[in-house]
Amino acid sequence: RSVSRTSPNLAFVPACLPPDPMEVEELQRFVSNSKRLFVMTGAGISTESGIPDYRSEGVGLYARTDRRPIQHAEFVRSASARQRYWARNFVGWPQFSSHQPNTAHLVLRDWEKLGKLHWLVTQNVDALHTKAGSQRMTELHGCTHRVFCLACGDQILRSELQEHFEALNPTWKAEAFGVAPDGDVFLTDEQVHNFQVPACHKCGGILKPDVTFFGDTVSREKVNFVHERLAESDSMLVAGSSMQVYSGYRFALAAREKQLPIVILNIGPTRVDHFASLKLNSRCGELLPLIV
Repeated sequence: RSVSRTSPNLAFVPACLPPDPMEVEELQRFVSNSKRLFVMTGAGISTESGIPDYRSEGVGLYARTDRRPIQHAEFVRSASARQRYWARNFVGWPQFSSHQPNTAHLVLRDWEKLGKLHWLVTQNVDALHTKAGSQRMTELHGCTHRVFCLACGDQILRSELQEHFEALNPTWKAEAFGVAPDGDVFLTDEQVHNFQVPACHKCGGILKPDVTFFGDTVSREKVNFVHERLAESDSMLVAGSSMQVYSGYRFALAAREKQLPIVILNIGPTRVDHFASLKLNSRCGELLPLIV
């Protein structure tokens, strides 16, 4: 099976014990009994691909630095904030866009092919589920691989924008220090000072990643669509998410209201632990392949 070919990168994975055989059995029973499984994934499923998460103890971005992601209002309001964001994103993009799906992404792709997984909702913006081949999927917070114009709505690929950046900044160079879950890197104000940011080629408007920044909200249409998929499902699995952000947590609340069995697979506490049927403190890439 293709899932065995990937070896995990554990630099950003919190320490945890190996899966307990009894818990593996319980998860197996849960998955076997599920006919239309609704899966929600978070940053913890991508840590084994070498992408850090925000909140993990000791290894998450918040634990290692005092850096916080850009706020939506700041990006829209401030040209210098956009210049800083895009300069750092430009430097981080080659590495961030090269990350590949790990075993956990491939297992969920296989569950979809087998008709076990009814719908997948990811809170991640890294495109790893898409790279793995998942199709029955909603990217709740969008994807960094797409960029759109705030004025006219025109969309381009992030890889295409990288070429525009290179053309506008032929002699600009900066070395990155560290990388964040959204592909952001750490640069000084002096480094970003001369970085040129292109405008929309159609209308001259502001270009923004097709991502829900902190402080922004997920569209009502998308939320309603996900609620409809959840209504068709008979169980919920949360993989690699602390569920601290309400945009994802609301679907766990809806699942509880429908009295669906909920299983949490996440290293460390989550907001859903107190009403989950089963909580597993294991690596997604270590536990999920054990389920048949």
